[in-house]
Amino acid sequence: MKTKVLMVCLGNICRSPLAEGILKSKIDRQKIFVDSAGTGDYHIGDLPDKRSISVARKYELDITEQRGRQFSVSDFEKFDHIYVMDNSNYENVISLARHEEDKQKVKLILNEIFPGENVDVPDPYFGGDHGFENVFQMLDEACENIARKLQEEDEE
Repeated sequence: MKTKVLMVCLGNICRSPLAEGILKSKIDRQKIFVDSAGTGDYHIGDLPDKRSISVARKYELDITEQRGRQFSVSDFEKFDHIYVMDNSNYENVISLARHEEDKQKVKLILNEIFPGENVDVPDPYFGGDHGFENVFQMLDEACENIARKLQEEDEE
């Protein structure tokens, strides 16, 4: 059975599509399924932000097959790990949790780099292109750690 990982941000056009694309590039896609969603409904069906597409392309990743979708309660059943980009996303997702088991699946993605510090991935939407590069680098490092943990889980 495949391990399923969900990346979540606010609109599902900037950070979580990058996190999805980055993690997909680091794992065995026969064993691990990766998707992304937003807590808001602003961009359902939309392509990722052109700046996310551009920075991903710079690192030879194509995220143009992704479309925005909204996080739903059923995602707790479908996914084994839910990584959120910031504390606001965390609160939004946790507020939909039905029980403790749901809550245990939800983690701040940068805690993979800075354990227990609850650092936010800054939302680059209103910033310039440089913000997207910074976000890519943060997510790349976090996804490297996630990929390693998933590999270890798979070997157990």
